[in-house]
Amino acid sequence: MHIVWEFHPKPERVEEFEKIYGPDGDWATLFRKSPHYHRTILTRDLNFAGRYLLTDIWDDHASFNEFKNTFREEYDRLDSMCESLILQEIRIGEFETL
Repeated sequence: MHIVWEFHPKPERVEEFEKIYGPDGDWATLFRKSPHYHRTILTRDLNFAGRYLLTDIWDDHASFNEFKNTFREEYDRLDSMCESLILQEIRIGEFETL
């Protein structure tokens, strides 16, 4: 399962955003506590400055929910910390590989 997000970080916080949300960043480090997490892909739009797509890849929806329940406190703490980096965050959806 792929969870896809669109992000618009604050221009002055782009470098920090890329570090935290990238494949070796704080989110991926937290997600790696689950054996059902596979990887994170962070991409930058080539035609629209300041627009990113982020894809987190998990075994399935239930695995992600189990992770969030188990690590709720850490998840919420990191999410709250990252709010200061973001102008806009849109959850595009959950997708499956065909």
